[in-house]
Amino acid sequence: MGNWQDVRWKQRFSNFKKAMLQLKEFLEKPELNKFEKQGLIQCFEYTFELAWKTMKDYLEEQGFSVNSPRAAIQTGFQMQLLQNGHVWIDALEKRNLMAHTYDERLADEAEQLIRASYYAMLREVYAFLEGLV
Repeated sequence: MGNWQDVRWKQRFSNFKKAMLQLKEFLEKPELNKFEKQGLIQCFEYTFELAWKTMKDYLEEQGFSVNSPRAAIQTGFQMQLLQNGHVWIDALEKRNLMAHTYDERLADEAEQLIRASYYAMLREVYAFLEGLV
């Protein structure tokens, strides 16, 4: 069973890596129009999903039982895969905010959160997992 899970998290990590490259492309632009902002937010959403699911797969391969995004974040924090557990929980809770990209104020807030906190949090777990591949 361990071999299948080992392959699974590495395959998911490959997709996470591609998503991170796309997210980085968005963030390299200092200013985004409203459509690019929507793209950035959507890109963050699927990158975040891939991040916690990759963590989940890795943690399960290590013998942990992880049944939800919150459990993946908590266990990842305990195992020092990530350092800022509170930022991850904040991102998890603000996912609903991300769905409202039609509201310019909320889209601006989401963009600022991604730029100021969430991208760094994703890079941190990415770097940890990349060191294991």
